[in-house]
Amino acid sequence: MTGDRPTPAAILIERLSFRYPDGVEALRDVTLRIEPGEKVALVGPNGSGKSTLLRHLTGLLTPTGGQVSVMGLPLTTDNLTKVRRSVGFVFQDADDQLFCPTVLEDVAFGPLHLGLSTDEVVRRVRDSLALVGLSGHERRVPQKLSSGEKTLVALATVLSYSADILVLDEPSASLDPRNRRRVMGVLARLDGTQLIATHDLDLAWDLCERTVLLADGRIIADGNTRELLTRRDLLETHGLELPLMLQGPAAEPTEPESHSRK
Repeated sequence: MTGDRPTPAAILIERLSFRYPDGVEALRDVTLRIEPGEKVALVGPNGSGKSTLLRHLTGLLTPTGGQVSVMGLPLTTDNLTKVRRSVGFVFQDADDQLFCPTVLEDVAFGPLHLGLSTDEVVRRVRDSLALVGLSGHERRVPQKLSSGEKTLVALATVLSYSADILVLDEPSASLDPRNRRRVMGVLARLDGTQLIATHDLDLAWDLCERTVLLADGRIIADGNTRELLTRRDLLETHGLELPLMLQGPAAEPTEPESHSRK
């Protein structure tokens, strides 16, 4: 008698190490498992290895050691195309992702390469732009959009080919408060697996039930977001601060004491 096969992890990283050509060791023996449907924040100081880790999930970098699997598929040359269809990667700088003359063409790029019919591609473009609140932007020039709109279009480009997993590198970076709220609202409404690398600990608090702290290329802590992000000593040791919502009002500046002689 055989039982049901266990559901594979959405992302399985096993003893992943990576060294850049200049000798910098960016990742050191990282092991991480993310289940389907989890929303996970990846936090850490600059240089901790967050972006390097994300780039391994679509084969943009090749490990020095260890293995990455996505939806049960080892990330190998033979599986690369299938893995990239499962992972929607949103870069920190949307200009690295938007290269077509119009928003419509950028969002249609993925579905067109899946061999879908024209009607289905058009439907996916419309649905994806509606999800991110940019219906009617099809003929806009991406390079002339605001930073927030570019981020939302970049997100629409991966939603349009129905990726199983969303991987986002600093999605709120350089956004004004209004566009940050727009991006967070979209991410909150989306189902499915999300891995979000961010310095924005308030975003992690609001969107992710789990947080992983990375420092010096190693996982330092992994746990419930509300528990991990209240550990002031842990965060400060690794160059981070409590989420702003937990810091309270800023202290009033004190007047310097007078040392004048009488």
